[in-house]
Amino acid sequence: MADCLFCAIVAGAVPAQVVLDEPVAVAFLDARPVFKGHTLVVPRVHRTTLTDMPADDLGAFFGVVQRITGAVQTGLGAAGSFVALNNTVSQSVPHLHVHVVPRNRKDGLRGFFWPRTKYADEAEAADFAARIRAAL
Repeated sequence: MADCLFCAIVAGAVPAQVVLDEPVAVAFLDARPVFKGHTLVVPRVHRTTLTDMPADDLGAFFGVVQRITGAVQTGLGAAGSFVALNNTVSQSVPHLHVHVVPRNRKDGLRGFFWPRTKYADEAEAADFAARIRAAL
C-alpha cells in the first residue's frame, strides 16, 4: 500500500533497523521501543489485521515471530519477552505487526501501559539490531 509506513519500510523506501528480511516477513526495531531491542515483525504483503491474513500463511509468519522472539532474548540477554499483537484498537499503524519486547524481572512494565523510550542515536539502534541478527 502506497500510504502504509510498514509497507514503505518493507520496500526499503523508509529507513529502519532491519533485523530479518525474508520472503514471508520483515522484522525491524520499533522506533519508539518499550525497551531497547523491541522488535516488530510484519508480513511482507500488506495485511491490516490478523483476520486479514490467509490461514495458510499463519504458520510461516508465526514461525518468524518465534525465531525473532528467541533471538531477542538470546541476543540481548533478556530473561524473557512480551509478545503482543493489536487488531485495529491500539494499532498505531494499520499493517499487521507483532511486538516482541525483551523483558527482565523488575523492568517496570506493568499491565498494558507501555511507556516508550528512545535510542541515544542511530549507532545505538544499529548495535541492538546487530545483536538480535547475530542471535538468529
